[in-house]
Amino acid sequence: MNPKRILVVGGGPAGLVSLRNLTDRGQFERVELVERDDVGGSGLVGNVLPEFLSFSHFPFPEPLSTPHQPFPTLVETYDYLRAFADPYLKSGHIRLNTEITSVDELANGAGWKVSFNDWNAGGKARQETWDAIVVAVGWHDNLVWPETEGLEELKARNLAIHAKWWRGAKGYEGKRALVIGNANSSNDIAAQLAPVAQDPVYRNIRRPSFPRFPNLPDERIKDVAPVVKYALGQDDKVIATLKDGTIIFDIDIVFIGTGYAPYPKFVHLLNENKELQSLMTPPPTPHRIPSLHRYILNAHNPRLAFVCSALSYTAFTIGDLQSTWLALAWRGEIAYPQTAAERLVFERDRLEAIAEWVAALDNPSSLFVYGVLGAYEEEYAIGLKEDVVRARPELGDVLPEWSEARTKHREAMYAVRFKSLEWTRDHNEVER
Repeated sequence: MNPKRILVVGGGPAGLVSLRNLTDRGQFERVELVERDDVGGSGLVGNVLPEFLSFSHFPFPEPLSTPHQPFPTLVETYDYLRAFADPYLKSGHIRLNTEITSVDELANGAGWKVSFNDWNAGGKARQETWDAIVVAVGWHDNLVWPETEGLEELKARNLAIHAKWWRGAKGYEGKRALVIGNANSSNDIAAQLAPVAQDPVYRNIRRPSFPRFPNLPDERIKDVAPVVKYALGQDDKVIATLKDGTIIFDIDIVFIGTGYAPYPKFVHLLNENKELQSLMTPPPTPHRIPSLHRYILNAHNPRLAFVCSALSYTAFTIGDLQSTWLALAWRGEIAYPQTAAERLVFERDRLEAIAEWVAALDNPSSLFVYGVLGAYEEEYAIGLKEDVVRARPELGDVLPEWSEARTKHREAMYAVRFKSLEWTRDHNEVER
């Protein structure tokens, strides 16, 4: 039987567009979204053009800073998501201040028991039953930390801070800083620290930055080899030993920009003994949300779905497409394998393809994993859209296009970003 009552967990972009698509394109009996804080989600913004941040039927407004700085700010992105969510907030389809504590599979296909703390009622514990669940959270709740000797002690003394908690360079004036990583978050942190922190700001890298992580060269930022060990010196100053034997003394603060990994441990499924067990127990190797067909449906219970379970270049449009596919699959308009064994084939094939690819590389990036779509994004999206258009031809011109030309257009965005960074730098220097 197709589900009638669906709960979406998470009020970021993936959750919001899932709510809209399940409501409008699925037309189920009841669809609601719960979010523990406010709608909008989290994460640094500023490297994606509006066309790649637009949901179908809801284009992103042109940023005020166009043409020199055409990339939306965090505030502009929040305003867009808030405007998108507003009708559902007013209709009661979105409940804020709702903290999910567990999602438990019920026996005999009876649905899901959802337990949560209702902070609109002082944190009162409540329970509800739903036919199907869409999980649209999990990445930014689980921080990835390097497994570097001595790092745990630094974390305990607040001398190592994850990029999630970066709130700007204020307070770090004159400090000796080390930034780990050279993707977007780390590059942004280093660039903001450079004008105020002690010269130089050290940036720990394993390889040159990918073109998709544009950043301006800055003589105040010094790239160094990976850290292999941390120690504490006098007055809680950090000592970092690098892979090439270099030792950096008297570091005041270490910022960790090594990203996030999905970890929806609050979801529990019935195991072979009919006992509830966390989806993430035992921890899957390699790390991923396990047992997903097309990165969306749980193979063992397809009434559990994930949207944006894998990182992508264009998460807004991928989430739009995935949740449209899901709405039609749950309506019975898109066919998918009917046995768990058949639904597991997708994951098996992807893991084998990635392992073969990585084995052929020298010093492969940590981004070459199952949980990152990467170069597979175009092929993956084309396949999903073909399913959608076969069921609903009218959506062919509504959903974004994925093609070789579109991929090249997206890749060109990073050169535009670099030019916008140059303009911002030069504009700020003129103002000073």
